[in-house]
Amino acid sequence: MNQGRAGSGGRPSGTPGTRANKLGDRIAEIVAEMLERRIKDPRLGFVTVTEARVTGDLREATVFYTVYGSDDEVAGTAAALASATGLIRSEVGKQTGLKHTPSISFSQDTVPDTARTIEDLVARARAADAAVAAVRDGAVHAGDPDPYRAPDDGKEGADEDEDAEEEDAEVDDDLQ
Repeated sequence: MNQGRAGSGGRPSGTPGTRANKLGDRIAEIVAEMLERRIKDPRLGFVTVTEARVTGDLREATVFYTVYGSDDEVAGTAAALASATGLIRSEVGKQTGLKHTPSISFSQDTVPDTARTIEDLVARARAADAAVAAVRDGAVHAGDPDPYRAPDDGKEGADEDEDAEEEDAEVDDDLQ
């Protein structure tokens, strides 16, 4: 049986049930609740907390968020989160009861933008496939429909055998 470190419940480090992952989930909940109820900064746009990741030593936490809106709203939200970091960290410390509250940093989550880019690329590939299929519909193969030679009543095959024997004899004569 695979035993992890003491206190990990028998799980190897890095699995979904580790203390850092559980703390990250709890921090994401606390931050989302605070943004919804307690932080009243007018620069704060329509924010969604997507994830919080905590380092293995539980000293640093990165909170990932998305903002629905223009680039100005995204910049305003980043400034509002930066100014509220101390208040959010103190609330995380109160609610988690840790000896050392992790330092919190905010990072805009790029997953939605990446997903949108991938969807655009898939749409372009589908359009290119449709264009190729449209060109292919009326196309015919180049050359004969049957590219293989078929012997006619055995006559052609006999002539080829005689030609091959003559070529072999000429090669033998040249070698001597």
